[in-house]
Amino acid sequence: MRRFVHLDWIGPIALLTLNRAERHNSLVPGLLEDLIAALEEVKAEPDVRAMVLMAKGRSFSTGGDIREFYKNIDTIKEYADIVVGKLNQVILALIDLPVPIVAAVHGIITGGSLGFVLASDIVLMAPEASIIPYYNVLGFSPDGGWTALLPNIIGPKRTAEILMLNQTITAEQAVAWGLANRVISSERIHEEALNTAQQIADQSPGTIHYTKRLVSVDKTEIAVRLEAERSNFVKQITTEEAQRGMQAFLENPQKNT
Repeated sequence: MRRFVHLDWIGPIALLTLNRAERHNSLVPGLLEDLIAALEEVKAEPDVRAMVLMAKGRSFSTGGDIREFYKNIDTIKEYADIVVGKLNQVILALIDLPVPIVAAVHGIITGGSLGFVLASDIVLMAPEASIIPYYNVLGFSPDGGWTALLPNIIGPKRTAEILMLNQTITAEQAVAWGLANRVISSERIHEEALNTAQQIADQSPGTIHYTKRLVSVDKTEIAVRLEAERSNFVKQITTEEAQRGMQAFLENPQKNT
């Protein structure tokens, strides 16, 4: 039984829900393993036509769980390697899924969790939803596709400025820059995501499959770039500035939530 992810079905539509709301759906090995297993199940279902990706709680997902990183400070390099390695597996599995993914982003996204959005085909965002890198606050190196996927969507210079200055991407900006499709009220976003998935499911499955494949990124190239993110993340997290960043974050959690 999966603890951190729920997989439900409405006809040919898979509903995949992040379920670690008490920790803002932050990323730990267990959640990422649950996601990998759920995506394998979706991929193996012959009648699936679309998938909706959503989350429970106030946040969509706030990236790596800093408390868990710091708990593993004595083996931080190995722990970070596991977390980012599994995150990369999830991103590639989302890209490789044979049916479209509709993401319903109702709250904040920070850090590597952006990879879930970058790997989705259609993205709906609530007006209050936002995306923040947070890497320079913690002294971390970017992961989750911030350098492997985002520059292809919004441009390298805009990506660099957002990462270097820790700028917030609002829902409206995400739509204007091609990172999201529509802004939908938080009360309706899950319903609209399901409606969109149903409209996709009603189309010719062959057409939808090849459309996704033809507009998608080159998985081989992205895998190489994600591996570079993992390598640099693991290298940077062992530095003194990263340890200071984690300590400061944990000493003042209210400031950082």
